[in-house]
Amino acid sequence: MYATFWALVPPLVAIILALVTKEVYSSLFVGIVVGGIFYAGSFEGTVIHIFNDGLIGQLTDPYNMGILVFLVMLGAIVSLMNKAGGSAAFGKWAATHIKTRVGAQLATVLLGCLIFIDDYFNCLTVGSVMRPVTDEHKISRAKLAYLIDATAAPICIIAPISSWAAAVSGFSPEGTNGMWLFLRAIPYNYYALLTIIMMVGLSILKIDYGPMKTHERNALAGDIFSGKKIKSGVDSDAVKGNGKVADLVVPVIVLIIFCVIGMIYSGGFFEGTGFIDAFANSDASVGLMYGSFAAFVATVILYLIRRVLKFRECMDCLAEGFKAMVPAIMILTLAWTLKSMTDSLGAAEYVAGLVDSCADSLLNFLPAIIFLIACFLAFATGTSWGTFGILIPICLKVFPIESGNSLAIICVSACMAGAVCGDHCSPISDTTIMSSAGAGCDHINHVSTQLPYALTAAAVSFVTYIIAGFVRNPVVSLFIGVLLMVIMLVFGRYIFEDKKVV
Repeated sequence: MYATFWALVPPLVAIILALVTKEVYSSLFVGIVVGGIFYAGSFEGTVIHIFNDGLIGQLTDPYNMGILVFLVMLGAIVSLMNKAGGSAAFGKWAATHIKTRVGAQLATVLLGCLIFIDDYFNCLTVGSVMRPVTDEHKISRAKLAYLIDATAAPICIIAPISSWAAAVSGFSPEGTNGMWLFLRAIPYNYYALLTIIMMVGLSILKIDYGPMKTHERNALAGDIFSGKKIKSGVDSDAVKGNGKVADLVVPVIVLIIFCVIGMIYSGGFFEGTGFIDAFANSDASVGLMYGSFAAFVATVILYLIRRVLKFRECMDCLAEGFKAMVPAIMILTLAWTLKSMTDSLGAAEYVAGLVDSCADSLLNFLPAIIFLIACFLAFATGTSWGTFGILIPICLKVFPIESGNSLAIICVSACMAGAVCGDHCSPISDTTIMSSAGAGCDHINHVSTQLPYALTAAAVSFVTYIIAGFVRNPVVSLFIGVLLMVIMLVFGRYIFEDKKVV
């Protein structure tokens, strides 16, 4: 079964079960068991592979553990802001300045675009800041989760100063300037660019379709959860006492600053490495862990100086933050374990063979084909970065960057866009999980409501990559892609006009 289609069966089983049963924990575990059976073939071997190589191996991985520490620290900071009254004060301020549902959605998009450092950081920070605002305007948690998810990875993948830029640079072959490659690929990253346009269009034109339309109607009727309120600490009641807007804004700004410092520190900036190179060489897990811990300490000091919380109350927020993140931590751990099952079955080698076999016969269609392969691989495995690591070296092997072939840049960008798209759609993606956690939304609700929107952007992106394979001009193909997206939005408004949410 190694390096065959069977390598992709375990994640497909998990995804199908999750969508059918609407229960993610058991679905992920069944996928893990299937992968273990495929790999070992015996009861003892399956158990050893699942727990020793999979679960324990993923939890003892330094990168994964750093992400988990970051989640706990971020949960603690959110708990601090709630208890100090910062969230309540910001909600009250926003109610006087953001008057409409459109304004609340656009404010969420804008904040998501401004926090471009890392997708995990983006998801949880935007969620904690904007929940009071969107709740006030009766915007469903599913819609908030979509806006968060669509401004997480799609923004990071076109931001030169981000953990994603660092990842792409790191996956570039030796001798290739990874940051230069990333910058050249931005104009061809159609899925990311068109997703941003689509979000703004949906908000301004007040269009909703698919399951999202039901959630938005329920929200207008007073049920922002559509009957599935998750048991999590992210919605703990905020203290409406001495809190001010600064009690939310300052910790968020401090968090951004410290996370940037942590990222460049991990890349060797303070040892003489340049800023761009430090970001390119950074370890996102280490940087976010250091930055979030420093921000937590700074937030505690701020609240103690202002006397809005006592020291014991601040320490209680550590436990509350951890409890708030338990669902996300459980899903992430199971998703990482499932990915290790897929890796052990040779999914990367199977996909590499597919790309090599079609490179010569379908040259001009190759960007669109790579986009689809990256979508499928990221959807099945739940990881964008893993998809980068598999496909980018293959693309640059087929089309050497030194030859000046513009098709190499287009194919690399198609790989990046497809990876983000598949990650956006996948219920086992860590970014999708983080978006659900950040919005305080039921995870399966988020996946089912987001999927029609993501597929719409994917369809337009696919057509645009076909055009780019022939035209090979970023301005022309992007213009056509934007035009197609605008046409679809206008057509969608006409179709759903009598049913739209106001």
